[in-house]
Amino acid sequence: MSADPAAPDYGSGTLAELLPAVAHRLGAPDAPPGALDVPPARAYVLVLVDGLGWNQLLANLPALGRIPRLLADARPLSAPVPATTACSLTTLGTGRPPGVHGIVGYSFRPSRAGDLLRPLDWGPLDPDPELLQPVPTWFERLERAGVAVTTVSRSRFRRSGLTRAALRGGSFRGFGRDAPMAARLETILAAVAAGPALAYVYESELDHTGHGRGVGSGQWLDRLVRVDAGLEVLRRALPADVCLLVTGDHGMVDVPARHRVVIEDVPGLAEGLELIGGEGRLRYLYTREPHAVAARWARIMGERAWVRTREEAVEAGWFGPELAPGVAERLGDVLVAARGDWAVMTRTREREFALVGQHGSPEPDEMLVPLLVDEGLDWVEPRPRRPAPPDGRPTGPSASRLSAGGRRSRRGPSGRRT
Repeated sequence: MSADPAAPDYGSGTLAELLPAVAHRLGAPDAPPGALDVPPARAYVLVLVDGLGWNQLLANLPALGRIPRLLADARPLSAPVPATTACSLTTLGTGRPPGVHGIVGYSFRPSRAGDLLRPLDWGPLDPDPELLQPVPTWFERLERAGVAVTTVSRSRFRRSGLTRAALRGGSFRGFGRDAPMAARLETILAAVAAGPALAYVYESELDHTGHGRGVGSGQWLDRLVRVDAGLEVLRRALPADVCLLVTGDHGMVDVPARHRVVIEDVPGLAEGLELIGGEGRLRYLYTREPHAVAARWARIMGERAWVRTREEAVEAGWFGPELAPGVAERLGDVLVAARGDWAVMTRTREREFALVGQHGSPEPDEMLVPLLVDEGLDWVEPRPRRPAPPDGRPTGPSASRLSAGGRRSRRGPSGRRT
């Protein structure tokens, strides 16, 4: 059996720690200091760019304007396992690993018997979102603490099952598909106009382009450039005491057609399976014969995938240090995590064959997402000065962006924000 991939560092360096850090800065009484910190600010705008991976971002920096200026204070965070939107958004929203919140994949069986649930469209089962995912969200907790919380997202997500499970709480302001950042500015600015506030802004089009064209395509890079330009527009418009945070929910890899293993086309792979869940980069296999199925899959797949029983994946920490009651049965009895640029496809999900870019596996290209921090002008706690060199100039990677007193300068010689 090949060595396990590194499990997410739940508790210190994942998406689960981001909103608790913001809540602590906003004064929420149930948000003590944690392993992750963000700069102090009166209010925050958190932009989540679906499909924005750390490695893909670094590979395309020369084409960007705003984002490269934020790298001195940037760091990678880990998405949960699986590295997929429904799981990541719920991890972000609740501040808990998937083993606790229970939204464990692109598609999974909510109970020991029955069909699969697809959280993105909450079909076909339509369970009560607050029963399936009962952990309070940080939006709810911040609202109770007197913080104004606003979600700015596609209008069709207003009452979706996933929104109610992962991001319930606060108010919702919708916009149409592909609305540019400039069209959303008035809504975002109103959301953070006064008092302690958090605006959560969801951007989906980069992910759509990655799936349809691939992250190695010119179309994907064009979309990333548009995201970068939108962040420039947003930062210039935000008040000086508002901190802008940017992150993603997963990265992506391009899967060539020759590296797609189709379960029904390979002798032995479909044997003993009751149901096939997950997605191409991380499959959940539901079976009454987990050890036999796992052994057979491991032999056939070889170095193309990690094949683990449910117990092995849980023991390896893929889903966090603990599992809430009822969550274990949602996971596949056997898990198959594709390696390299391979994917495991099934004829039961024909639409997935159209996907060029895919994600879900615990590999760095999919797991690592950025945390970009763009502070405001004036809301800065006193910081100790670094010892000055003999010539009196500041030192360090952020030196060119420091102004007198240690504050970050975002104005150029003309006085405009840069």
